[in-house]
Amino acid sequence: MDDGHSQEEYIRQVLEAYRKTPGTMGTVRRADRMLAAQFHQRGVTVTVIENAFVLAAARRLMRPADAPPLGTIRSLAYFLPVIDEVIVMRVSPDYFQYVRRKLERIARDR
Repeated sequence: MDDGHSQEEYIRQVLEAYRKTPGTMGTVRRADRMLAAQFHQRGVTVTVIENAFVLAAARRLMRPADAPPLGTIRSLAYFLPVIDEVIVMRVSPDYFQYVRRKLERIARDR
């Protein structure tokens, strides 16, 4: 996986990134831990997962001001489609840095 980390370290990194992602409850459940282990078994890098969190959070925050509010994300499984999307994306890592900066600005301005 990422830099040869153990499965336990991988799961810890994924769940910590999930917990810190804007729009999530900030808590981790057993099902989330199991899904993170499945990502490790599939060979999905922590970077791909973190990029998916950033992309999904930015999409949720960049909605029209008059749009109804979205509910809190309660499961790591919410991100499955975006993780799969990021896996097949052919974009520069700079794109995700751009989205991260934009997300930070939006979160700061709210």
